Amino acid sequence: MPLATTSELVQQAREQGRGVPAFNVITLEHAEGIVRGAEQAGVAVILQISENAVKFHGGRLSPIAAASLAVARDAAVDVSVHLDHVEDVELLHQAARDGLSSAMFDASVLDYADNVAATRSAADWAHGAGIFLEAELGKVGGKDGAHAPGVRTDPDEARAFVGDTGVDALAVAVGSSHAMTDRTALLDVDLIHRLAAAVPVPLVLHGSSGVPDDQLRAAVRAGMVKINIGTILNVAFTSAVRARLRADDRVVDPRRYLGVARDEVAAVAGRLATVVGGAR
Repeated sequence: MPLATTSELVQQAREQGRGVPAFNVITLEHAEGIVRGAEQAGVAVILQISENAVKFHGGRLSPIAAASLAVARDAAVDVSVHLDHVEDVELLHQAARDGLSSAMFDASVLDYADNVAATRSAADWAHGAGIFLEAELGKVGGKDGAHAPGVRTDPDEARAFVGDTGVDALAVAVGSSHAMTDRTALLDVDLIHRLAAAVPVPLVLHGSSGVPDDQLRAAVRAGMVKINIGTILNVAFTSAVRARLRADDRVVDPRRYLGVARDEVAAVAGRLATVVGGAR
């Protein structure tokens, strides 16, 4: 299918009262597995490449972006490619040069005024370059902070932030947390309702790997649109590799263990795509 844009996928999901899953890509096998799962589920997806993934690839966005874009173009469902959690402005600009349709600019480690100023500048550039820009409100310390269970985004502050920055989507803190390997997060669904009513742009849920299925469905029904998922794919990927190598220590061909890892990513991505993309 033709390459989709993140703006199109997010807007369609919002209009239809469902979510659009955004899965993190680290390797080519991630991208292939995610898209295979999405095809099996019949659900559009966003492939996202984080700044940390770019660092893993030697600081070069172009190779993993080109691979993800190629997988997206060859998919039987709509797929877009997004640059996630980028703090480096030059890397943000690289997203446009490499053909990505969206990015998440993360200035949330700054205080509110500096976050607004940096994000406003990023949004001005993004809109001039045809890039859909997501931002985050709140302070994130590593994998904790704004998405720690005890931290929440204030609806009035969120409304002001969107108005002052001009961003196209907003990641908010409602009880999820990055990098969770168990699915025990309890979301503040009432707060999601209030944020959705206060904020004129689509809401984004980060740290969704730790959120149980029923909570994901409730979050989408309450107004969450873009649902970011990463760690749970890595748990599936790594568990499959570990089991394959443990079963036969003579295996040396990477295809013998990366193949089963890709299969597990496809299974998990397909199931979660159905949960998120089918929620109404």
